[in-house]
Amino acid sequence: MSRTQQLARRKAAVRQQGSRAGGLLGYEQGYRYGRCEAVRTLAPPVAPAWHDLKVLFIPQGFPAIDNGVAAALRRTVRETVVGTPEAMLALAEQHRPDLLLVLNGLHTFPADHLQQVDRIRELGIRTVIWFADDPYFTDDTAAIAPHYDAVATHEQSCVPFYLSLGCSQVLYVPMGVDTDTFRPVPVASGYQADICFIGMAFWNRVELFDQIAGYLSGKKVIVGGGLWERMRLYRLLKPSIRPGWIPVEDTVRYYNGAKIVINLHRGCRHYGSDNRNLRGLPGQSINPRTYEIAACGAMQLTDVRDDLTRYYTPGVELDVYRSAGELIDKLEYYLKHDAERQTIALNGLRRTMQEHSFVTRIGQLLGLLGC
Repeated sequence: MSRTQQLARRKAAVRQQGSRAGGLLGYEQGYRYGRCEAVRTLAPPVAPAWHDLKVLFIPQGFPAIDNGVAAALRRTVRETVVGTPEAMLALAEQHRPDLLLVLNGLHTFPADHLQQVDRIRELGIRTVIWFADDPYFTDDTAAIAPHYDAVATHEQSCVPFYLSLGCSQVLYVPMGVDTDTFRPVPVASGYQADICFIGMAFWNRVELFDQIAGYLSGKKVIVGGGLWERMRLYRLLKPSIRPGWIPVEDTVRYYNGAKIVINLHRGCRHYGSDNRNLRGLPGQSINPRTYEIAACGAMQLTDVRDDLTRYYTPGVELDVYRSAGELIDKLEYYLKHDAERQTIALNGLRRTMQEHSFVTRIGQLLGLLGC
């Protein structure tokens, strides 16, 4: 056999192996997606009570949450008007809603928004703010909260804090997820990985990832977000890092393409520009990503927050770690136990669909408000 013929056979064999591998990956993706869709069909959220209300909703500028809350309101109340922070007073005067619901009141809100809220209250319209970034911006929210008739916070440690400021009604209402956006989807090979993490490199995250960088460097890993050059061992993960803001649609794909998604909550200590929490209020409640990862039907390993077990059962619907060493051990375990990993992911998806959609959360919020 000539050298040319030998090379041709080798190329044909490589193509055949690639075709088989691609077919297997396609089958695995399709099988996973089919199981997830069956869970979504069989475990829809409980329909909330209908409220005869007209609500003016002012989003915060983060579509992953804003769109879910707006869609949930449309399914829950008689009429929903979605406005902007700059025009909330004008819209309140025009539409005369029963309720003004403001999400966060931070970041994208103009300097005069509190004066607008005060004027809306003078119109006899009930005003509610729902803080989604507690406790990380409590230096700012301390000045915002007293301007509203009612304060809702996703962070249970902040309830006594807002009461201490003289707020008359303070509610603990956890975040949820837009299950139409964060959902199982088939993804291309570029989104597939053994391990994925999406998020900004706050200093507590840098500390953990420096500890596990050596382990991760031997795996197919995707890390998305900004500031990861802060890492001491950045060079080990640089090929795996997708720098900058990750769009929501890509976040969904990365979650779907990962065998395991790591969740690590933001640190609460005052780390300069990372937080505005000089009072040192603790983080006790789980973040929105906990729900978002689970809603994609992904296996999740998360650090522990005090209220986690109110919403998910560790070892059944996700799993937890308390140290870098334990995280490495569990990553290694679940990468080798496909069936167990997939079962936990499906259980997490089921619980999320049934209990943690924004449709459910809005129903809970309006019920606590007595609407």
